[in-house]
Amino acid sequence: MGITLKDLLALGRVNPQDSAESFNMAYLAARGCARVNAVSRLHGRVSRQLFQALFPRWPTDEVPIGHVTNGVHTPTWDSPAADDLWTKACGRDRWRETTESLEHRIRAVADSTLWQLRNTSRKAMIEYARARLARDLLASGASTDEVQGTSRIFDPNILTLGFARRFAAYKRPNLLLHDPERLLHLLTDAQRPVQLVLAGKAHPADDAGQSLIRQWIQFIRHTAARQHVIFLSDYDMLLTERLVQGADLWVNTPRRPWEASGTSGMKVLVNGGINLSELDGWWAEAFTPEVGWALGDGEEHGDDPAQDAAEAEALYELLENKIVPEFYTRDEQGIPVAWVARMRKSMAQLTARFSANRVVREYAEQYCIPAAKAYCDRATGNGSAAVPIVAWQHRLAQAWSALRFGEMGIQTAGGEHIFTLKVHLNGLDPVDVSVEIYDNGLGADAPIRQEMQPARQLKNSTSPPRVSGARLRRSSGFGLHSAYCAEEWRCPDTN
Repeated sequence: MGITLKDLLALGRVNPQDSAESFNMAYLAARGCARVNAVSRLHGRVSRQLFQALFPRWPTDEVPIGHVTNGVHTPTWDSPAADDLWTKACGRDRWRETTESLEHRIRAVADSTLWQLRNTSRKAMIEYARARLARDLLASGASTDEVQGTSRIFDPNILTLGFARRFAAYKRPNLLLHDPERLLHLLTDAQRPVQLVLAGKAHPADDAGQSLIRQWIQFIRHTAARQHVIFLSDYDMLLTERLVQGADLWVNTPRRPWEASGTSGMKVLVNGGINLSELDGWWAEAFTPEVGWALGDGEEHGDDPAQDAAEAEALYELLENKIVPEFYTRDEQGIPVAWVARMRKSMAQLTARFSANRVVREYAEQYCIPAAKAYCDRATGNGSAAVPIVAWQHRLAQAWSALRFGEMGIQTAGGEHIFTLKVHLNGLDPVDVSVEIYDNGLGADAPIRQEMQPARQLKNSTSPPRVSGARLRRSSGFGLHSAYCAEEWRCPDTN
């Protein structure tokens, strides 16, 4: 590209001139691209904090990183039974068109039809899990009795939980194991039993992750949980597909805010699965009480054992007092009416929203098309738009060091604060600079940054005067009216 190695490495540092600073690939990417986005709303907030060093003195909310929350390619993950249900309710081409009508159509599906989907999908997953476990045991040298015994593991009529992901400490895959005796009692309850399918693997160099897997294996082998918990190794895409199709409840327990987005929970939506997840990643913006269950208080607590213990307690209480009773409370037809209502709302409200259809539209509308248009505008006339920009930069370089603020005035009238500010421009034209007033916001009020405009010129200024008024009000009733001047500049009219 015609640049030196030194200049390339400088693009990957907070301080480009500090050769001792480590090169950061993300900084290079941020400086070299047209747009930057995170993969969930919460991830956007975290990313703006992480990258703020590249934008010194900027308010965090204005660091130029947006977000497009991830979604999944729904036809890849739906079961044959789910595909049949959605086809009958919404048409064969439902994922090739706009998805706005899907919510209304899926809400019209009968309770019995939705419950049949769950029963069919759960049974198919259990049959697959038995066969896969038998294969795993055979490969590990297990006895013939152990291998044959897999055909009797699990009951296709029992509430089935799914948990499948990479085993890493921040994902807290052993939160359910915080109190093994309590978990065992939950699993083996004679009237309302629960069964759990686990799948995952850890990086070969991740000793902590390997240890988390061993803890589950020991729990399964040395307690009465053997008939109620399966751990499937060699976690892959085919296994994930079967689990997200069959699980009644998908469990996710990361330590907030480490889950950038997560997509496994999105994959159960089309299949009528319900989510029980930490308020992190995509679930932080998807969760409402009628579509699933949430862990955590929506705050970050770091690596805090006390918080882990509190959330483990909350996890047990949700399962014992809300989730399990809702699944097993049936009407005269044997249908868990409240559970099916939650299924329907989850499918209707979330499936299309967290599908690739929405993701592709947002990338196109918010990022790709605007970036392409901006490039075309800059490239027009062999880049002629750059000429006034370079001239402006030269003017700033010559005059900036002597530019200064003068007297500021504040008046209060009618519940409004009126700000005026003198700015000595050192020969710059007012169009060369922007003066802004920034209100950080309190409580529920969002920050506001508003550009001010010149109200009247200084006696010795040759710049033309521009005058306008402004009123900017908060929901709390606080009023802000501002101006900065060359002699006086004011904000444009807004309410």
